[in-house]
Amino acid sequence: MSNTLLETSGRPSASAVPAEPVRCHIESVDLDGQGIAHRDGKVVFVQGGLPGEEIEARLVRSKPRYDVAEIAAIRRPNPNRVAPRCPHYGTCGGCNLQHADLRAQVAFKQRVLEDTLWHLGRVRPAQMLAPIEGPTWGYRFRARLAVRDVPSRGGVLIGFHEKKSSYVADLDECSVLPAQVSVLLPALKALVESLSIRNRMPQIEVAVGDCQRPPRHPLALVFRTLLPLSGKDRNRLIAFGREHGAEIWQQPGGPDTARLLCDAEGRTDGTSALAYELPEFGIRIPFGPTDFTQVNAGINRQLLSRAVQMLDPRPEHRVVDLFCGLGNFTLPLATRARQVIGVEGVKALVERGRQNALANRHALLAPPGNDGVQFRVANLFEFDRAAWQALGRVDRLLIDPPRDGALAVARVLAALPPEQRPARMVYVSCNPATLARDLGLMVNEGKWRVRMAGVANMFPHTAHVESIALLEA
Repeated sequence: MSNTLLETSGRPSASAVPAEPVRCHIESVDLDGQGIAHRDGKVVFVQGGLPGEEIEARLVRSKPRYDVAEIAAIRRPNPNRVAPRCPHYGTCGGCNLQHADLRAQVAFKQRVLEDTLWHLGRVRPAQMLAPIEGPTWGYRFRARLAVRDVPSRGGVLIGFHEKKSSYVADLDECSVLPAQVSVLLPALKALVESLSIRNRMPQIEVAVGDCQRPPRHPLALVFRTLLPLSGKDRNRLIAFGREHGAEIWQQPGGPDTARLLCDAEGRTDGTSALAYELPEFGIRIPFGPTDFTQVNAGINRQLLSRAVQMLDPRPEHRVVDLFCGLGNFTLPLATRARQVIGVEGVKALVERGRQNALANRHALLAPPGNDGVQFRVANLFEFDRAAWQALGRVDRLLIDPPRDGALAVARVLAALPPEQRPARMVYVSCNPATLARDLGLMVNEGKWRVRMAGVANMFPHTAHVESIALLEA
């Protein structure tokens, strides 16, 4: 499997795209899940190709250094090839690995992690962990559905974007969305078509909770609007929420402008029921429909369990959680350690984290506040030595950054003398490239050791790689 994509040909100009299919041998798969072949000295990226396959490919785009192709016929399939479950697969860009069985998908992600750590960071973990696996269908508890009114295609379209396109894939079902959401897609289309601002509603955000007691999976729908709702529009949205047991929210601007129109009972003075529970830690975390939470609740529970086991916080420890969000890792860690400090750059999430700490104080080892859980606001992309020293003694550290990674933090950690370092650090990543960059810096310049690393299949049927690594000073 290769993660070196484009620098393989020195051709000076693009070649003509052949009208007839050409024979190709798929050698490997790239970081986006595309098959890699070679033709006339150029790389060919084949959508839907799997390693070892002999195919006939139809070239759809030709560049000086690479071609892009789609499969016209499969002469010799990979034994891990399966029939995609979704009727929209191939057009919809929500998934790109449904043609491979789950074992092959997870093996691909594990290999991507290993290859990226080595090729970009020159890092080899002492141990590769067994993958974290869980729900594979109906798992996507967070989704952002695009909405377009396209009369030439029959009216309102709702779905994910088409592959590498701004067009919207018209979905009437979706196997990766929870069943309660998938079955609503036709009704959502009819609802939007009935509104006066149907062509000024570009997006519907979906958020589903995960609770032990009813409502087990509370549903919220956030309608992004570019014009004010009329009275009739508002009433139709509220009636839809009442009929389908969904909270209805309107978002006229950025995420912080989302406002509840009605709860799942249709009450306009109600409150949100959105929350997810972490039974292993006795924690319940309420959240807003536009707050960042993990997409796959089942995988999140397992990832939390593994992170806490790897860190091994003790009652006498001080733990720091950087990029803490609303407390997803902070609060479970606080059930094991005497003091946990969560640091986040978004003020609204910090405030929600503080509220969640108070609501879960019964489960925490020490009360929220100076002796227990603290939440602080800081720009972690400008993190420096002074910011680290302001945290005081740190026995354990957890980092869970966005796709851009934690380069500023990594630079500080690499430069720390051994006596000022936490004994253990867990890095949770949603981007193997920035993980490799940051670990490479800490290992090769700071002499940290990567004891173990592995993937979590947070987004089945996609090429997205979520991973976790344990470092020791």
